[in-house]
Amino acid sequence: MPIAKLNGIDLNYDVTGNGPLVVMVMGTGSPGRVWKTHQVPALVKQGYRVVTFDNRGIAPSSECAGGMTLDDLVADTAALIEHLGGGPARVVGTSMGARVTQELALARPDLVSHAVMMATFGTSTTFRAQMSKGEKDLHDAGVELPASYRAVMTAMQNFSPKTLADDAAIGDWLAVLEYSGGRKTAGARAQIGLEMRAGTDRLAAYRRISAKSLVIGFADDRMIPVQQCRDVAAAIPGARFVEIADTGHFGYLERPDAVNAAIVEFLAQ
Repeated sequence: MPIAKLNGIDLNYDVTGNGPLVVMVMGTGSPGRVWKTHQVPALVKQGYRVVTFDNRGIAPSSECAGGMTLDDLVADTAALIEHLGGGPARVVGTSMGARVTQELALARPDLVSHAVMMATFGTSTTFRAQMSKGEKDLHDAGVELPASYRAVMTAMQNFSPKTLADDAAIGDWLAVLEYSGGRKTAGARAQIGLEMRAGTDRLAAYRRISAKSLVIGFADDRMIPVQQCRDVAAAIPGARFVEIADTGHFGYLERPDAVNAAIVEFLAQ
């Protein structure tokens, strides 16, 4: 994978396919390659040039362990689009990546033709702030959870009750989660809590987004309740909203066919 020098950092990215540009923005603590399991093949099949990348904080991109802001990630995504020939591009993000996508669409309308935001929100909440604080405190205390326990907790937080009740499906997921990595790196720790500027409500600002917009909510998302996704869709002029049933925060992995169908249909417009 090539590495670009952008905004004073290294940004690791990968390009697959040919055609109109689609840029995929991943969520907190995850590498861009996660998109390659389901979304990249589906989009390449539709004739798109798909770019995945590791946000700052995720090696081999610069980890920037000393700190970063959401605006830094927005600027990185904009610089990458320009590095690849400029926009407008179709941009797809989930969780933290969805907030990057909507802020990019607001700040740089010249770079975004279509914006897809999955598992997103526009208003800070007390629960989410405390959850981020707890994750930071756990990291800073040097606590390393047993892999088996970490896998179970990750599954409980990110999958739907339907998947949790399916012994075969959840058994496979627990095995993947147990062996997928342990304690957060310093760079991933720096990403925690970037979902929203502290204490702000961005919904009013999103009324100025002009890109074609699709918001996807996951019906059983414990991390970002689906109503918060509806609120973002209601704020963006002309935005479409799609709710995917039987999905938690990892809905794009849990029910990829339904998620991909919604994305492909929208991006073709």
